[in-house]
Amino acid sequence: MIAEVLLVLAGHSSSLFPTNHTVHPSFEQLLHPGEQQCLESIALIASRYRKIKNASSTLSRSSSRYVCALASALNQILKTEYEALVVETEDKVLKRDSTLVASGSFVPLSSIRAIFAEWDAPFVALEALVDDLFEHADWKPGPLIDMLTLRSSTGIHRIADIMSRLSLTVQRVWKAQLISLLIHGSISETDPLVSKNYVFLDGCAPSCISAQSRSSITYVGKAIGRVKTARWRAQFPQNLAANHAKQLETVHVGDQYAFDRVVADIRTNVSEWLWMNVLTIKDVETSVDSLANYFLIRNGEFSLSLIREIERLKISRLTSRMDSSGMIREQDLNLALLRASLGTTAQYDPSLSRLQFQLPTGPLRPLLPSLSDPKNLAHSVGGDNIMETTFNDILLGTSLNLLYRVEWPLDMFLQPADLQLYGTLFAFLSSLRKTHTRMHTCWATLSNAQRARRRWTGLGEGGTTEDLAARQALLRCGWGLVREMNWFLDNLLSYVMPAEHAEPRTEPTMGSAVTNLDFSTLRNIHSTYLERLLTGCLLTNPMLMATLRPIFELCEQLVAQVERWGGDVLPALLFEGSLAGGAGGVGKMVMERWFVVSEINETFHSLLDTFYEQLTQSTSQQTFAGRTDLSKSGFFNSTMHSVSVPAPGIGSREGRRSDKIGEMRRHIERLLLRLDFNEEFSRRRSAKAREDVLRALSLDKRDI
Repeated sequence: MIAEVLLVLAGHSSSLFPTNHTVHPSFEQLLHPGEQQCLESIALIASRYRKIKNASSTLSRSSSRYVCALASALNQILKTEYEALVVETEDKVLKRDSTLVASGSFVPLSSIRAIFAEWDAPFVALEALVDDLFEHADWKPGPLIDMLTLRSSTGIHRIADIMSRLSLTVQRVWKAQLISLLIHGSISETDPLVSKNYVFLDGCAPSCISAQSRSSITYVGKAIGRVKTARWRAQFPQNLAANHAKQLETVHVGDQYAFDRVVADIRTNVSEWLWMNVLTIKDVETSVDSLANYFLIRNGEFSLSLIREIERLKISRLTSRMDSSGMIREQDLNLALLRASLGTTAQYDPSLSRLQFQLPTGPLRPLLPSLSDPKNLAHSVGGDNIMETTFNDILLGTSLNLLYRVEWPLDMFLQPADLQLYGTLFAFLSSLRKTHTRMHTCWATLSNAQRARRRWTGLGEGGTTEDLAARQALLRCGWGLVREMNWFLDNLLSYVMPAEHAEPRTEPTMGSAVTNLDFSTLRNIHSTYLERLLTGCLLTNPMLMATLRPIFELCEQLVAQVERWGGDVLPALLFEGSLAGGAGGVGKMVMERWFVVSEINETFHSLLDTFYEQLTQSTSQQTFAGRTDLSKSGFFNSTMHSVSVPAPGIGSREGRRSDKIGEMRRHIERLLLRLDFNEEFSRRRSAKAREDVLRALSLDKRDI
């Protein structure tokens, strides 16, 4: 009987237990109920062992290296601990050990049951584990490590120990791939951790790996891999690579703080080496200069030439009979880039080849400037839910993005989020420059028309006695509106020009040299630079952007109206409807144009007042938040200004915060002084405030 029981515990089948762990009915009459219970308990342990053993044998043939490693570790645990216990028990029986064999001839079943009772709970947990493993055919290392780590968090020491060892086995396999990635930059062909772009695949990183470590692993793997693929003249030092491998071997993936520290050290070492041997400060300065020239329109002659080329392209597509479709495509816009560079300093700039336009909506037909109702242009101002304001459709009439092609090793410095912010800045600045240019052209057109008219009318505006005053009022209103629009755009452009011409400061601080900067500090400097550009261009204030967009559209509408009127506000004296015949003896065409110009004038001054009030409130009521996350494209939706934070290690945090708050307020106050140099807005607001007070007082007296 004892020999049969030991064979069952070793995994062999027996006639005592024909099905699972139930004793054969023919033996039940020969056994005491207690003996039957002990036998069935022992058989249950043996049944679970056979299931786990067979499952581990099947799992060892899995296509996943992680599942195979887990199965191998499980087999090793069963062999060195459970199976060894069976052999040890059998040896005690054969040697008539007094601790097990009573009176040298009798082995109680309860003793056998007590010896193997320690495997009750572990086998239950391992049985549940193999069932879960068979439920999914493809196990990724991330969920597998997470599941094993979670199951090891139990109060039963033996289960926690077994699950922890299984988890560490899978972690070692995962860490072997990680070492290959971080040290050699190589990606495995089977069960890879990252894609060809060195981005973690879904489920390939356990949850214990922090986001910072994931970013560092991607960064280091890409850097080392690109250096080897490009066969750079300088390769990463072998002694430093061996030191990194040794550091990774000494930490567990589950020990988050130690693992993060090691990965951060590796990133710092790799960054410093790259900064010294691959991506030099000259490369960074060249790229930043080219981005400033074209995205921040610092190259003024090229930006103006580009605006003219795009306008010429729209007109040619509208009037050309050669192209039946009349569509504008991306290649047409990219050709306009090359044409715009001819005769400018950008003609021989190699960075120009990195620029290209993108039409997110595909090819389109050119559109004429909009003549929509100006009352609908300010619909986003004053509401509770302000939508994101964009400017990338003003230059062409539809969404147009300027892209900058980044190649290795520059892509280690310029991230996609940075290039997206540069595109946002280009959309705003090019819209401002285009509107400003159009208004100057309108002013010149009105001047030419006025000189031509004065040849025939002398000092007056012509017309009959009845409509002379109306024509003079229309002309003065039109000229005054164009002058004020030009004045506002001049002040706004001169205000943002110092911000867009700023450069990231890489001068040494606290005695450090520029050559010792690592990529983390370099990116912080560049992020601060971009953040100050966004703040200087008012792009971090959604209320101001929602007001500036209608102002730009209103200026465009006025220019479009003047163009459709033949380049003059006043109708020609010989035009039909220009002579007297309307209400009060004023010509019908004069009345129509007076209505349009007065509506635009009223809306424009209303928007100017709103813009000035919002600027004033931003200096007194705004809350200055911390650093903006520049990697997110939805920064417009924030209702607060972002205050940039300089590189770490310079002064105290509170001191920097107070300095930035003061700098921000002075920054806004400079624009307020430009706009209110003659106190026009201040006097207007003071008069309006007095009227409101008097109106309130009159209502109170009426109530009394």
